[in-house]
Order: sequence, then C-alpha cells, then structure tokens
Amino acid sequence: MSVLVDSDTRVVVQGVTGGEGKFHTEQMLEYGTNVVAGVVPGRGGQTVAGVPVYDTVHAAAREEDADAAVVFVPPAFAGDACFEALAAPVDLVVTITEGVPTQDMSRVYRKLREVDTHMVGPNCPGVITPGESKLGILPGNIFSAGNVGLVSRSGTLTYQVVDNLTDRGLGQSTAVGIGGDPIIGTDFIDALELFEADPDTHAVVMCGEIGGEDEEEAARFIGEHMDTPVAGFIAGRTAPPGKRMGHAGAIVSGSGTGTAESKITALEDNGVPVGDTPEEVADHVEDLL
Repeated sequence: MSVLVDSDTRVVVQGVTGGEGKFHTEQMLEYGTNVVAGVVPGRGGQTVAGVPVYDTVHAAAREEDADAAVVFVPPAFAGDACFEALAAPVDLVVTITEGVPTQDMSRVYRKLREVDTHMVGPNCPGVITPGESKLGILPGNIFSAGNVGLVSRSGTLTYQVVDNLTDRGLGQSTAVGIGGDPIIGTDFIDALELFEADPDTHAVVMCGEIGGEDEEEAARFIGEHMDTPVAGFIAGRTAPPGKRMGHAGAIVSGSGTGTAESKITALEDNGVPVGDTPEEVADHVEDLL
C-alpha cells in the first residue's frame, strides 16, 4: 500500500503550458504517472505532451475522471488555482509553486477546513510512491519501493535522506514533501497519521528544520499515538536566532522556541532517534527495522 498517491491516481496539471508545468508534466509521464489532463484558462482544446488541455479543473476532472491536481501556476495566481482545484471533484491537490502570498494561503487554509480534499504544499517538491506515481518535481531515479515512509519540510533534504536509504536497500512506501512555508495544507501530524494507518509502512523518517513548533507538536503526537517507529533529522542547528534560513517558515524567534535543540529534545523525549547527518538517519532506520 501507500499514502495519497498510487498507480491508479489520475492527475491533472494546472499551468501545464508554462515552462515548469510542461517540463515536469513530461517528467511525470516518463516516470509512469497517470497524467490525464492539463488546465490553463483559454487554452482548452490544445494538447501538451499528448495530454489534453481544458479551461477548468472541473471540466478536466469530469471528462478525464481525474482525482488529483498538481499546481504549477505563478505565485500571484496560485491561490486562485488552489481554490479552483478544491472546488472540483478531486481528492488531492499538490501545490508546487513557491512564493504564494501568505494572505492568499490563509484564505486557502480556511477553505481546506471545509472540504475533504487533501492539500500538500505550497513551496513543496510533491509526493511520490516509488515505482507507481509521482506528483511534482521529485527526482524519481533516487527512490525505490519499500516500507519506509518519509515526510519532510525540505525538498533537498528529502533527496539526501532518500539517497542514503536507497543505498542501504531501504525502499520507501511514500515520500511527502510538505513544504517550508508558514501556512501549508498538510503538516507533519497529518502525514504521520496517514503513515500510521498504512500497514505497509514499517518505519517513518521525519525531516524538520528550525522555525515554528510543528516538529515539537509532531513529537508529542508520535509519543502519544504512534506504534510505527520514527527516526528524525532537524536542519539548521547553527542558525542564528531571528534570521530566516531559506524557507519562509525557517526562522527562530528570540524566545528560543523553534530552535534545532528544542526540536531534537522533543523528538528524543518521545522515543525518536535523531541523526546528525542523513547517513545517521539511515543508520537509525536500520536499527528500527
């Protein structure tokens, strides 16, 4: 099994005629993802990489029986694209776009509370179930099928950890890049709940970073609700307080909350071994399995 996506997932790509949208649609198709439609207002009737283009997500979902959307729409319009996808009959929306205005995402977040649709992102690499389907920009060649789930705020860190896991023969059930913005659709706890419910995920890797308290909250959830073992990694140990490090959400307040140390302590207090390097994370996963 897997979480969120599998070989049956039927994908519509919003922004498919743009440079990023077209390139990654071709990459997703090459991986084997079942991309059935694209959406660009005013471009209905065209095709991109052999995929039919529609004017709206609703039309694409209706005509092609799509159940997931991937958003490659410029930041100024990405919020509206998310609203359109949430109003269509799809189960999953993966928003790759970086730089979506926070005020737009706050409105999208409120809408998410009213619907059953899962949303991953924005500012994320996407979701992949190795050997079956990838939605987003993840490099499929480094992933291998297996029983280790992965949830991460950082795309690059995802790739580093997965590369080490794959080298050890530790394949992945699904990897979820939740994104590094302050407001995101799927947080650590949401992803951990999905992995805990998946009988074929035997261990989980959680990759966090400085800023906010999501990792501390996830640590408490792991300690109280998870039987599936979890290994962790926290990026940003040397970051100075008050400085944003890369991601919009990666900023440590002057009060000391959101530091790498506080996150590592919270995880270890709840039985989660934390690696100093991606290679050590793989060591911990081997021990857990």
